[in-house]
Amino acid sequence: MPRLRRFERSRFVGARDTMIVYDCDDPEQFALLEHRVALDDLLRRKLIQTYGPDTLAEARNRGFGLSRRR
Repeated sequence: MPRLRRFERSRFVGARDTMIVYDCDDPEQFALLEHRVALDDLLRRKLIQTYGPDTLAEARNRGFGLSRRR
């Protein structure tokens, strides 16, 4: 599965500016995340969030919602 550079071990990655979590194992969600990272420069602006444990439940616990766009 594809992963973001520097976040290769994280399945769920969130964008702090929108509080949306993306599942990197879902090709459509990963494409959206890659687009956002490139367009909005999320890495440089330090707006990427990962979770420990790397689960959707933990992301939701921290206030993030799953991306619904398709």
